[in-house]
Amino acid sequence: MPGTIDAKLAELGIAVPAAAAPIANYIGYNIVGSMVVVSGQIPLVDGKIAVTGKVGAGVSIEQAQAAARICFVNLLAQLKAATGGDLDRVKRVVRLGGFIAAGPDFTQHALVMNGASDMAVAVFGDKGRHARTTIGVPSLPGDAAVEVEGMFEIA
Repeated sequence: MPGTIDAKLAELGIAVPAAAAPIANYIGYNIVGSMVVVSGQIPLVDGKIAVTGKVGAGVSIEQAQAAARICFVNLLAQLKAATGGDLDRVKRVVRLGGFIAAGPDFTQHALVMNGASDMAVAVFGDKGRHARTTIGVPSLPGDAAVEVEGMFEIA
């Protein structure tokens, strides 16, 4: 029987994929006490990066917001693995960190990261409201346009 969060995901039309394997020397998530720290997730869909390039220089804000949403879904995949498949164990989205690949003149990083933040609230309701950092970077792994990391409190 699906839990409350699984039902919400179904209502939103979101299918959470299997957690992606790390591409370097790190782990997908780390549990410390009641906290789960999830490594940065890029917008992988079926093993391919869905949105590549620089935001504001070939990648629109809307495309980048969609990439941030995909990143959040991939965070959920890691979180699902960390909770033994039970996303109802999530007590709070504590923090999201966003990395936006963009040129030096781009200044709308917060709008891009809203793609992930809005999804956190859509999925978890008030438990999805979180602290956040969003920064611009010159490049990301695989030329991904966006990467999002997260910290979650679990029961």
